[in-house]
Amino acid sequence: MISKENAEHYKWGDNCDGWYLVNRQDMLIIHEKMPPGTSETRHFHSVSRQFFFVLQGELTMELEGEKHVIKAQQGLEIAPGLKHQARNDSGFPVEFLVISHPTPRGDRTGLTA
Repeated sequence: MISKENAEHYKWGDNCDGWYLVNRQDMLIIHEKMPPGTSETRHFHSVSRQFFFVLQGELTMELEGEKHVIKAQQGLEIAPGLKHQARNDSGFPVEFLVISHPTPRGDRTGLTA
């Protein structure tokens, strides 16, 4: 049995949290928490397909230049090759799941703009 309480924890970005729920080469499922005003670096994956599902709060996802606001109990799929950036533009923390197939490790290209 896995939960946020017993999963391996890591810090990323500007005081963001992550928990590995499934950590395999063929699939990665992480629970992430972003404080207000934080964001990840804009990037894309050549092979990995991702699905972001918001548990609590509101996540802003910039996808190929288009802004999507994902609310609690909503999700967004991101196909390989699409440029994207997760942000928390709200005044409250956001918690969400990221399901990646296969793992995005070694398959991330950062973008400057």
